[in-house]
Amino acid sequence: MGSGAGAGAVGVLVALGIALRETGVPVAPDRVAEAVRAAAELDPTLRADLYWAGRLTLCSGPEHYPRYDAVFDAVFRGEWPRTRRHRPAVVHPRPLAAQAATPPGDGDVGAGAPVPLRSMASGTELLRHRDIGTLTAAERAALDRALAALALPGESRASRRWQPAGRGRVDPHRTVRAVLRGGGEPWRLPQRRHRTRPRPVVLLVDVSGSMSGYADALLRFAHAAARRRAGSTEVFTIGTRLTRVTRELTSRDPTTAMAAVGAAVPDYSGGTRLGSLLARFLDEYGQRGTARGAIVVIMSDGWERGDPAVLAEQMARLSRLARRVVWANPRKGRPGFAPLAAGLVAALPYVDDFVSGHSLAALEHLARVVVGDADGPVRTRSYREVFLDA
Repeated sequence: MGSGAGAGAVGVLVALGIALRETGVPVAPDRVAEAVRAAAELDPTLRADLYWAGRLTLCSGPEHYPRYDAVFDAVFRGEWPRTRRHRPAVVHPRPLAAQAATPPGDGDVGAGAPVPLRSMASGTELLRHRDIGTLTAAERAALDRALAALALPGESRASRRWQPAGRGRVDPHRTVRAVLRGGGEPWRLPQRRHRTRPRPVVLLVDVSGSMSGYADALLRFAHAAARRRAGSTEVFTIGTRLTRVTRELTSRDPTTAMAAVGAAVPDYSGGTRLGSLLARFLDEYGQRGTARGAIVVIMSDGWERGDPAVLAEQMARLSRLARRVVWANPRKGRPGFAPLAAGLVAALPYVDDFVSGHSLAALEHLARVVVGDADGPVRTRSYREVFLDA
């Protein structure tokens, strides 16, 4: 970020951290530093970018979001910090003077009359529940930034490797070394336990014509999952062909990743052959280890041009290999939905979790389901993971 924009963003985020801490939100200095790094990778002159940079780094869970929105509003109206000793010099970005209902524009940092952001916070919350297929271009851009911060670590499982622990089994090797160092006296018994690591996650994203309004957002969701460090994530597109796009999605820039996927996938907006493509996935990848013990997520509306009996047979194979099978259907979020598509009728008996995928809130819920905590808070990766890691 430029020097002027940097000074303005740093001042705003520092004031935001101090204000949140005074209201009871546990904001440590490292969280403020993370927020500054996040703003450096975004556009510090945009109000929306500063909002998300702070919310995704300074809040520990959904219970802090209402307090964050109120404090964010107060900081930009110049009403916080309330004490002189905590009052840093805050330079407001010029776009903050724009009306909250209009998308923030580009500009340099300078003086401006800040306005209340309650309407923006309300708009952001409404965006979380809007159907992805009905969003405008500006709303899709905001959705893309939010999707970039989601994480999909997978349900935890025990590893074969050991690590020191305060309680657990006695560690024989460390015990012997401790005895030798102590002159033969076993004055303590070091203990160990198995390390845990996330289970592999496999994403099968339907890019057929019936999914054209959702495919881009679902692939961006897959991009956020594929770029995480811990565990392994495999991503495939399904339509009339099966295409492995894991390598294309490893680019840290979402725009570059989406362009690479577009060049690699030849069957965008085509037909759907779920049964035969699932059979090919299992033959070439699944039974060789990709799906064994993994959380397999199928993102599709279930429209099948082939024989539904073939899909049922392959879903039965998949359920025997995978730890859990999750089906995310964007149509499920619509009023009056019923799983009447032939593909869904054939597949649902072998599905462990059937969820919607029509909005940002639905995709956050999907992330919790994959982790194995459908009722817990959604996990977002740090902006260092999203933007700064290699």
